[in-house]
Amino acid sequence: MATTIERARPEAPPDPADDAGPEAHERLSPRQRMLVLVSMCLALVLVIASVSMLAIGLPSVSEALSLTQSTQTWVVDAYALTLASLLLVAGAMGDRFGRKGALLVGVAIFGLGSVLSSLADSGGQLIAFRAITGIGGALIMPGTLSTITSVFPPEERARAVGIWAGFAGAGGTLGMLGAGWMLGNHSWHSLFYVTAGGAALTFAAITFFVPTTRSSEHVGLDPLGTVLSAVGIGGLVLGIIEGPIRGWSSPLTVSGLVAGVVLLTAFVLWELRTEHPLLDPRLFRHRGFATGSASLLVLFVALFGVFLVILQYLQLMLGYSALKSAVALLPMTFIMIPVSTVAAPLSERYGQKLIGGGGVALSGLGMLGFSTLSASSGFAPLLVAQVILAFGIGLAMTPATNAIVSSLPTAKQGVASAVNDTTREIGTALGIAIMGSMFNSGYRGAIAGKLGGLPAGVSDQAKEAPGLALDAAHKLGPRGDALAVAARDAFGSGMRTSMYVGAALLFAGAVFIWLRGPSLHDEAAEDVIDATDPTEVADSTEVADRTDPIPTGTPVLVATAVD
Repeated sequence: MATTIERARPEAPPDPADDAGPEAHERLSPRQRMLVLVSMCLALVLVIASVSMLAIGLPSVSEALSLTQSTQTWVVDAYALTLASLLLVAGAMGDRFGRKGALLVGVAIFGLGSVLSSLADSGGQLIAFRAITGIGGALIMPGTLSTITSVFPPEERARAVGIWAGFAGAGGTLGMLGAGWMLGNHSWHSLFYVTAGGAALTFAAITFFVPTTRSSEHVGLDPLGTVLSAVGIGGLVLGIIEGPIRGWSSPLTVSGLVAGVVLLTAFVLWELRTEHPLLDPRLFRHRGFATGSASLLVLFVALFGVFLVILQYLQLMLGYSALKSAVALLPMTFIMIPVSTVAAPLSERYGQKLIGGGGVALSGLGMLGFSTLSASSGFAPLLVAQVILAFGIGLAMTPATNAIVSSLPTAKQGVASAVNDTTREIGTALGIAIMGSMFNSGYRGAIAGKLGGLPAGVSDQAKEAPGLALDAAHKLGPRGDALAVAARDAFGSGMRTSMYVGAALLFAGAVFIWLRGPSLHDEAAEDVIDATDPTEVADSTEVADRTDPIPTGTPVLVATAVD
């Protein structure tokens, strides 16, 4: 087992801004800690906003490149899926070779992928370039939270994590706002120019303000576990996305789903046996760890599933521009960030079970609010639904994140951060896949019986996506009025189906948190892994007390240790 410790490796003369170990809390000034927090939130928003920026530009990209609904989903999910699949191994690479280096390499790859995406002239190229961008995102994400939890002392950590969680939830809306403004003045290519510029700014911030950290002990990369998890998640998402298009009994759909389940089962079995696993499944025995992970999973399924569907609703059904669509969703940002910050002291006072579980349930009510929208709805129903959803996510996200990081000792904050990030990104990928697929199923089922009398080519186009159906209706002139009405009605059916599924997942998550979550007494008394736990075999106190100097280099945060 590679046990992790934290200690500083000073330079001569030492720079307090480069000392990130827990012993350095008092040597880091509030200004230095704030600069680290700003840098990490900037990196976090860069990774998360990339999904929502493309989501709001998807109608424009789809029209320019003639994308089907399935291809549109893959364009968005190629990034999220690559990111989710590689987060754990990317985090281990950062622990082994240096987190700051991993962050900088990740930002560089992210910027390169963004530039390449701007040059794409087909759906296949864009999918490939978005996958490259996802590799960069995977190298960026793991270091953000673990850096924050290491730099901030315990009395400030919950608030810092709350700010981080607020930007994690609101980063999507911030990305949509920027994308909406760009699309109002420039082509869809500008979306990727902006992310490339953001990558350059983030690169500079990390270079100047973020300390170098890495594990002082050997960290295994677990190549077999990496392959099993990546291919297993990919197969599962493949089956979910292609099911509504090819049929749930088609060979490709069934093969993807079966392969996903089999490979992920093999991944769990392998992780239980290998000496250096990417993720020890036994960590989920800890109630805070398990319920925090489940909460983040369903929250991000809902959040990014909403982004995928509602942005199309605003632009295709209500006729909003890209910028107006982004502005229409700004209330989520204005609510989510302050509520996430307030949720930190609330959860410490009343516990994750009450605050976190209640927030997840409230988010489910928000999803039901979205399900009531139609092509004739005004802004007021949309505002009510997103306010409820934003309050719920804001209340639930910080307790979930704190439950994960507080379930593990300081020596395991690297794995806590990696699991936190991986859960979010798997939720993003599954949200796009599940809710996008449910939308496709509802849309196709509703429009299938209303295409009689149309030319075969028009009928096939209308089945592919609502945007293509409305475009075909416009080209038909007065004869296309009936098709436009049918497409809007079918869109409403698809949206209701997807929102019902999202609400059901959130309510199930809330019940799980209420039943399984640690009580307030448990959180205070026993929600930390100690050396007698099956996942811990080394004397963590003895290891943490080692202070022999390490030659050369900048400060070291010793990061990940897994059984």
